[in-house]
Amino acid sequence: MKTFLPCLLLLLLAGCGSDDSASNNNNEDRDYRQDMRDFVIGISQTAKVVNPNFAVIPQNGIELVTLNGEENGAPATAYLNAIDGNGQEDLLYGYDDDNQATPTDVTNYLKSFLDVSKNAGKKILVTDYCWTAGKISNSYTRNEAAGYISYAAEERDLTTIPSAAPHNENANVITSLAQAKNHIFLINPENYNTKQQFINAVTATNYDVVIMDLFLEDEPFTAAEVNQLRNKANGGKRLVICYMSIGEAEDYRYYWQDSWNTTRPSWIAAENPDWPGNYKVKYWDTEWQGLIYGHSDSYLTKITNAGFDGVYLDIIDAFEYFE
Repeated sequence: MKTFLPCLLLLLLAGCGSDDSASNNNNEDRDYRQDMRDFVIGISQTAKVVNPNFAVIPQNGIELVTLNGEENGAPATAYLNAIDGNGQEDLLYGYDDDNQATPTDVTNYLKSFLDVSKNAGKKILVTDYCWTAGKISNSYTRNEAAGYISYAAEERDLTTIPSAAPHNENANVITSLAQAKNHIFLINPENYNTKQQFINAVTATNYDVVIMDLFLEDEPFTAAEVNQLRNKANGGKRLVICYMSIGEAEDYRYYWQDSWNTTRPSWIAAENPDWPGNYKVKYWDTEWQGLIYGHSDSYLTKITNAGFDGVYLDIIDAFEYFE
């Protein structure tokens, strides 16, 4: 989902007109950034007990990599130790509008934090939104020069596989995120009628990392199916990473209760005006965190039971809403 710098996000939220505005939820004396760090650390520790090589990749909210949220701040070591990479949308294209260059000051701001993570040995996965050939090429060239792997997504709904071969295509066997030379962000499988159709489409590609959803038409992928998805067309192997939103509740997920449509839990805040059906949550709340990880029916348990190689955590920047 689209990322915003804190000042811009607050201006947008001020104009949303929601009864559950950020100010109505901002009554607690909390460190919202540390709350999110702690949430991610808890997810990481739980997953790595099951699989020590499980990759944890937060997307956006990159300011969390320093303790004070400033570009020159001290690294947030405990948080950095818990993660294996950072995802970043709109670094070069898509910040204001898809297929439009991101303002230079925004790019430089984001890179200053991304490089804190990169310098700590973490992999940086950029998703730019552009479709013009020259812009796609520019995105790959500049991201590679910065030491990041990137994906030029031709549409923000993330439903399609590009016809072109992956940038830095290779036949390597990828067993860790550090080895990856490219990735694809393919979290919306609406173009596929069955899981097997999706599997066939993915295994016809040579991406090193596939970021996808746990479900297709409410049916979770099994460990056997995830193992199929690891096969690259050229004989290599890839990582299969599962998308999971932890800063918003989604009313189409298995955990959503019908009663919430009329009476929502106290930890659900406003609906995201840009993504209907997605609701900001007080992510530090123990009930919400229990849905995400820590028990036998949690979202994370479903992901680890399905044999995914890692998790791609979205809406990390939810702290900006509450601030």
